[in-house]
Amino acid sequence: MIVEIKHTYGKNYHILSDPFLSSLLALLCSKDTHQPLITDLIKLLYNALIARVVGLEFPQKKCVIKTRMHPTHKEAVLKEKLIDFNTRVVTVNLARAGIVPSQLCYEFLNHIFKPRYVRQDHIYINRTVDDQSHVVGSQISGYKIGGSIEKTIVLFPDPMGATGGSICETLQLYKNRVQGNPLKWISLHLIVTPEYLKKVKTEHPHLIVYGLRLDRGLSSKRILKTIPGTYWNQERGLNRYQYIVPGAGGLGEILNNAFV
Repeated sequence: MIVEIKHTYGKNYHILSDPFLSSLLALLCSKDTHQPLITDLIKLLYNALIARVVGLEFPQKKCVIKTRMHPTHKEAVLKEKLIDFNTRVVTVNLARAGIVPSQLCYEFLNHIFKPRYVRQDHIYINRTVDDQSHVVGSQISGYKIGGSIEKTIVLFPDPMGATGGSICETLQLYKNRVQGNPLKWISLHLIVTPEYLKKVKTEHPHLIVYGLRLDRGLSSKRILKTIPGTYWNQERGLNRYQYIVPGAGGLGEILNNAFV
């Protein structure tokens, strides 16, 4: 049974409640954690996250499978609804923070699904800021998209769901420039904020969101005692520079040891 935290944001938003994954994520966020452990933790967390998303969101079909016991026991036949490994999947790399998560999801899916139905696209996107270093939007500087997304599940494995700017720009790019109607759009995050959920719900309400933690650390003590989403307009998880609190710092910088 998959346990999620209780909230009122909407049915498309899933914030998992798993003590082991929460502990790994807390270790990742600690100021005392450095490379190479950071990348190792990202891989562990995304292996768990992609497995759960596949189990909960991917199509299933009725299967009849003879087990290794069948030669001696004709009853050794499984008749179950199982994941359809012929499902078409695209995982989207949102460079920089999404490079490792997307590659991991791509490799995971290639091992299990039909490789000819699995692909990875690449989007080069970054925040745009004003003279006071306040985030004012997101800008796509280039992309490599491998074709149609017809009847495909499109995944966005991006660690931080902060402002929602990058995911919304990317979704709009696919809708405007890429042929086909996907089965689902799904984002996979380690941390999300109330601000992120509000933006994607407003601009792309069909997006399904999975996260391991909700951060709203700049909300008042009174709001922090309420069920998430009850007073959505009063919840805050972003500081004035649009970084998540308590957060993990800028994972794009930390993953690459490039602090620019």
